[in-house]
Amino acid sequence: MSDFRTLSDTVLASPQIDLEDIAAARAEGVTLVINNRPDGESEDQTPGAEIEAAARAAGLDYIAIPIGGSGFGERQVQAMADALAEANGKVLAYCRSGTRSTLLWSLAQAQDGRDPEEIAAAAAAAGYDITPVRPAIDMLAARARG
Repeated sequence: MSDFRTLSDTVLASPQIDLEDIAAARAEGVTLVINNRPDGESEDQTPGAEIEAAARAAGLDYIAIPIGGSGFGERQVQAMADALAEANGKVLAYCRSGTRSTLLWSLAQAQDGRDPEEIAAAAAAAGYDITPVRPAIDMLAARARG
C-alpha cells in the first residue's frame, strides 16, 4: 500500500515501495523514482533492480542514490540535486522509512538556496524531522546565498 508523502509540488517521499506501488506512482504523475536505500538492508525489501525494471516498464525513469550507514556525503547531495533538476515531472524518492530520502531532499534544496525554515516546514508537514541535518542545511543555504 502506497504511503507517498508530499515534500513539494514535484517531490514525494515514501517508505520502501513494492512493485505494485509503481502504478500508483505513475497515477500520481511521477516520472522519476529515486531509490535511496542500499540493497540488502533487510531481507523483506524489494531489490532495487526489480523496482527499476518495474519503473522502466511503466515508462518511468529510475536512479539509485543509496544512503547507507556511513551517512550523507557531498556526492549524494549533488546527485540528488542533479536528479531533481533534470526530472521532467514529479519525483518519488524512497528508502526504508522515507527519512533518508527527506533528509537528502532537504540538503539538496538548501544547496540550491531554499530557505531552511521552508524546508523544515515542508518536511514536518510530511511527517519527517530534519533536525539531524539542520546544521548542514543552514550551512548549505548560507553558502548558496553567498
